Amino acid sequence: MPSKNAITTSLFDLFKVGPGPSSSHTIGPMKAAYLFLQQLSHLPAEQAQRGKTIQINLYGSLSATGKGHGTDRAIVGGLLGWQPHTCDPKQLSGLMKKKGDAYEIHFQGVKVTVSENSILYHKGKTSFPHPNTMILRLLDEAGETLYEGEFYSVGGGFIQQKGFEPEGTTHRLPAYPYSTMEELQEHLRNNKLTLSQLMIENEKALTGLSEKEILRKIDQILDFMHKAVKRGVRAKGILPGNIRLQRKAPLLYERAKQHASTTDSFLIFLNAYCLAASEENAAGNIVVTAPTSGASGVFPGLTYLMKYHFHYSPQKMRDGMLAGGAIGFLVKHNASISGAEMGCMGEIGTASAMGAAMLIYAAGGTIEQVEAAAEIGIEHHLGMTCDPIGGYVQIPCIERNAMGAAKAYNAYLLAITIDPGMQKISFDSVIKVMRATGRDMSKKYKETSEAGLALSVTEC
Repeated sequence: MPSKNAITTSLFDLFKVGPGPSSSHTIGPMKAAYLFLQQLSHLPAEQAQRGKTIQINLYGSLSATGKGHGTDRAIVGGLLGWQPHTCDPKQLSGLMKKKGDAYEIHFQGVKVTVSENSILYHKGKTSFPHPNTMILRLLDEAGETLYEGEFYSVGGGFIQQKGFEPEGTTHRLPAYPYSTMEELQEHLRNNKLTLSQLMIENEKALTGLSEKEILRKIDQILDFMHKAVKRGVRAKGILPGNIRLQRKAPLLYERAKQHASTTDSFLIFLNAYCLAASEENAAGNIVVTAPTSGASGVFPGLTYLMKYHFHYSPQKMRDGMLAGGAIGFLVKHNASISGAEMGCMGEIGTASAMGAAMLIYAAGGTIEQVEAAAEIGIEHHLGMTCDPIGGYVQIPCIERNAMGAAKAYNAYLLAITIDPGMQKISFDSVIKVMRATGRDMSKKYKETSEAGLALSVTEC
């Protein structure tokens, strides 16, 4: 039976290109601010021309760790007309550097100045539908609201606006609608399709792209991932922020080359690749959400290993990406990939499950093995907290990407070795547990820096 609530997310919405350090706090807010600017540009002229100030209100996790994640810079960039996939990360990192920095926002011949005084950080509990909430207002001379946009950054760079359809909403239907792993497998059995064939057909139906165009875009996403790894293993120095964390990837990469003849050298290289991409994210440079920016080191590290160590063909790489995307869709649809909702199991946990699925499918595994690998990946991240020190996507986030990739590799080994029929827990079941765990977890451990490792050191 076709799903009544089918997944309609595109692969290219899940894998987004944009600046670090956070898809929820950087990419999402920039997109929301850009959308708000477009809406101001379409207001009735008389209403728009009464505008004197723009007020930016941040709530929940955006308020608690917004400064460390660059939310202020991202929103200003969006109001200036910048977009995540095209903005210059160096220009972005230069915004809001000094006290008193101010920027002119233009729409319909109106000029409004935005500065740090325009941003209000609201502490305490809220009743909004999502912890990552921002409200942007255009005010007149008396401080009265002329126009308001209430936005939610729901994870992975996805945004929603109150009163509007969620981002990515399409009235196109997938060729093979599903919302659970069980429904997905039923389509594969009944229609005698491979997983990659089904994913391609759904992508064609949802986006209108041809198969050739879809494969070309997958190759581009992989290229962005691998460029982040290559930059990261060469870059040196201190990452931005008060923690003053030294980059480790270049040193680890050099040591990996020195031990290239040892049996476990590929794991040393994998660690270096994951740290490299994750450190690029922490530096605010261009990465790919996979499924989030905080988890953007897991997939690039694994795909770089697959390409340059295992020498997988381009088609195997694409097949793996499609399998990983299927798992990411299921988690996003049935639980969440937002650290503010699920803790780090929503980010690194999902990335690890996606990576395990990618590895096993690219190696020729069955859909049952894909399910087993993904289930193992999620199961062993359940309850993982999101407690970044200082609100920066650095500690524990960077090393956690390497650990997530190592768990993905081990999940792949377990799933490809054992009989999938021996697995007692289905992927659909573990996602239900994930969702319940996220709901029960204290908000102190969900991207607020109010507990856990975030309180374990004194910043210098």
